[in-house]
Amino acid sequence: MGKELEFKLAAANDAVLDCLLGDPETAARMEGPIVCTPMETTYFDTETNAFRTNHWTLRRRQEGSRSVVCVKTPQPEPFARGEWEVEARAVDDAAIEWLLDFGAPRQLLQLYGEAPLRPVCGARFLRRSVMLRLADGSRAELACDCGVLHGKTEELPFAEVELESKEGAPDAAKALADRLAKQYNLRWEPLSKFARANALK
Repeated sequence: MGKELEFKLAAANDAVLDCLLGDPETAARMEGPIVCTPMETTYFDTETNAFRTNHWTLRRRQEGSRSVVCVKTPQPEPFARGEWEVEARAVDDAAIEWLLDFGAPRQLLQLYGEAPLRPVCGARFLRRSVMLRLADGSRAELACDCGVLHGKTEELPFAEVELESKEGAPDAAKALADRLAKQYNLRWEPLSKFARANALK
């Protein structure tokens, strides 16, 4: 934990993701079976929008049987974000303290304490993920997500690919993302799930 380096690509629909997961060149790099995990995310902010104003993300995500609280922060490098997460049932004082214990910036305490916290938007999707061993020996997680983003009343369907560098230099992961984008007509997605969901009514 500490930094997430991830390449995000939008797909036209779930059928494109099916084709991508069956890609022979990618399949040859898979270290194990594809894992399917239902995800349900709630994003939180204060009543003064302290997290959004500072380009931070605070969320609780149900990942199958696991409940995870996560905070993400902006980073100067392209495709990078600060990321810390803990297993917790709620976004509360205890979860915030655990995140700080794991190295989250102390500013988290200031933002969290600025005003009462409230859920602002969310996402429900199925994630199909697998670890890849790339040509240079580096490792990356390939995740294909399909579901809906939601505000208070609006929903937006989405399908996307996330390729997260896990071990070694990110060059091979970026090269794979470029190849998949061209081969499967994917487009680079500059906005996070939170940013897109938060724009909904």
